[in-house]
Amino acid sequence: MLRPEQMSKVSVTGSKGIMPEVIEAVHDLRLLDVTEYDGSWQEEFGFETGSPIEGAESASDKLVTVRSLKSILGVDENDAGRQRIVPDDALGEPLEEIRSKVNELDDRRSELENKRNALDDEIDAMEPFVDLGIDLELLSGYDSLQVVVGEGKLEPVERAIVDAPTIGTYEIFSGQRTHAIFARPTKDASETALVDALVGSDFATYEIPDAEGSPEDHVRNLEQEKREIESKLDTVESELNDLKVEEGEFLLAAEERLAIDVQKTEAPLSFATTENAFVAEGWIPTGQYNEFASELKSIVGEHVDIEELERASFTHDGHDHATEDVRETGGTATATDGGTLTMANDEPPTVQSNGGAVKPFELLVQAVSRPSYFELDPTVILFLTFPLFFGFMIGDFGYGLLYTAIGYFLYTNFDSNALKSMGGVTIAAGVSTTLFGILYGEIFGLHLITEYFWVGVVGLEHAPIEKGLSPATAEWALGWLTVSVVIGIIHLNIGYIFDFVDLADLHGVKEAVLEAGSWILMLNGLWIWIFSPALGDIPPNFIFTTFSSEGVVPLGFSGFPEIVGWAGLGLFFVGLALLAIAEPIEVVEFINVLSNVLSYTRLAAVLLAKAGMAFAVNLLFFGAYEHHGEFHFLLNYGPEYALEHYEGAVILFPGLMHSGAAGLVGGLVVLLLGHALVLALGVTSAGLQAVRLEYVEFFGKFFEGGGREYEPFGYERQFTTED
Repeated sequence: MLRPEQMSKVSVTGSKGIMPEVIEAVHDLRLLDVTEYDGSWQEEFGFETGSPIEGAESASDKLVTVRSLKSILGVDENDAGRQRIVPDDALGEPLEEIRSKVNELDDRRSELENKRNALDDEIDAMEPFVDLGIDLELLSGYDSLQVVVGEGKLEPVERAIVDAPTIGTYEIFSGQRTHAIFARPTKDASETALVDALVGSDFATYEIPDAEGSPEDHVRNLEQEKREIESKLDTVESELNDLKVEEGEFLLAAEERLAIDVQKTEAPLSFATTENAFVAEGWIPTGQYNEFASELKSIVGEHVDIEELERASFTHDGHDHATEDVRETGGTATATDGGTLTMANDEPPTVQSNGGAVKPFELLVQAVSRPSYFELDPTVILFLTFPLFFGFMIGDFGYGLLYTAIGYFLYTNFDSNALKSMGGVTIAAGVSTTLFGILYGEIFGLHLITEYFWVGVVGLEHAPIEKGLSPATAEWALGWLTVSVVIGIIHLNIGYIFDFVDLADLHGVKEAVLEAGSWILMLNGLWIWIFSPALGDIPPNFIFTTFSSEGVVPLGFSGFPEIVGWAGLGLFFVGLALLAIAEPIEVVEFINVLSNVLSYTRLAAVLLAKAGMAFAVNLLFFGAYEHHGEFHFLLNYGPEYALEHYEGAVILFPGLMHSGAAGLVGGLVVLLLGHALVLALGVTSAGLQAVRLEYVEFFGKFFEGGGREYEPFGYERQFTTED
């Protein structure tokens, strides 16, 4: 679980004559993550990169065609039916007939759409002339008059015409915003005299259409023409939709069949080949090597040689493997003892080994990066800590049930692995929130569980833990700050231990002690010193009382003895010295062992913030009073009753519920919207803060990522079958 599945590099060698048969078998097994041949054997052994099998180009061309047809018709997975066999002859003439029909209809659709768009442009262009209201034939066709139609401020336009020496008489006709200028130029004026006169007058001209009749009639004719085109377009769309219904299932199956064909025919591009032989290499889970070898042998027979070249351990320099000496001997490769000779020096892919409720949390890890094959997988730690952080911060039975329901909806109603994983994470966070809600005794911010369960059934005076909002329980709020610090110390220790284990595997124990052990000593040494009297009155007193026999978490711990504190400081400096030996440049970051831990106090801060928001919502609706330092909501009676029956009670807010019918209606809106807001902000505050602690503080101690996804050669069929 903390390590990915162990992977083995496998070599499959045989004569070229059986290569298609081997490809077919390996494809069906879907176990081999094929390694790309890097050409390193060419000079010494004469191995070249393989060539595609005959038919690869044809399959690729047909695949492009099918995908184009799918795109034109809008075919998607919802158009799938039963799985079907797609024979070779179905990819010939029948596919060509579909292509011909679809392309013809698509061309007609494009032509009609272009005509419709042109009519839209023409209708838009007629808008100024409709505003002008002059018959179109009156705007052109003159020998002695020049006409310009456009928009602009009338006064500067008219001034430009008056000042133009080439313009004689003129007349301007105006609509709401459009102007038509009729001008008689002088005898020696050019054909563009009027336009030239308007240059610089901020007058935008329009092209006068070559049409007759009123603009309104012309627009009506254009709109009628547009309706006719749209009717034809609807007919074409209907025919295309009919084709989609008729052929959608076939196109999905054909695409899958052709994609498989392309995979198989282009597979030799990853192989090393000679004139007579081929070598294919790749990674498979070690536990499935025997299955792979036996299945392949049973299908192909003794004509193929299968070797486990390398069983990748979880270190870069500690592989336990057989070795391969590749030389051309009758077209085969032989394996001998010695150093491993492989076709490419690639790292094994990472197959995260998590199951059950832990698996959805791989999504949170992969959001940063897939773990490297050679490092510990932190998914199980996220499974244990992320819901704990989230539940601790929200801690409400009602909100927890809603989060759980939302997670269940995501998990059961979507096929997407990402959404299902998000649903699993949300379920875990919701269950944790529900359990903490029981411990806090709260449901939607009300202490009903405390009253009816912990007090009424169990017989306690209050819930086992409290959030600390009221003056009487303020010590809990301070106590949660101390608890948050302790959680941070534990969480960061786990991160440094992960780093220690990875470094010990990769570079040896000495390197691990220097680089990771130094931080473990610094972290724990500093906080042993802080949790002792060695600092005098500098540390706040509540860090010593939180876990004392009289504290909110009565564990009987009130700090380390002073001598232990000074010993802790000594450990800190020992760790600092080790770090200076290993990575001198990191010494300047020694303060991280303090700041990173203090960052976890955001757990307590969000806890109090969310509790305060829920309290404020309930305060507005129910009203509340303070009595002997404790807050009580006015659930069953009004403020007058509280003042009469509880001596010294102070009304914090009378409550909209007790303010008449209008107040009750408005209060219900406030109550529902308020709790919905708290629910939503629980994700954006508690969720994001919990993720931040995981990614920044925890992952930053050991996690590098960069792992490669395991992608076995083969195809998971959805729409086709061979039976």
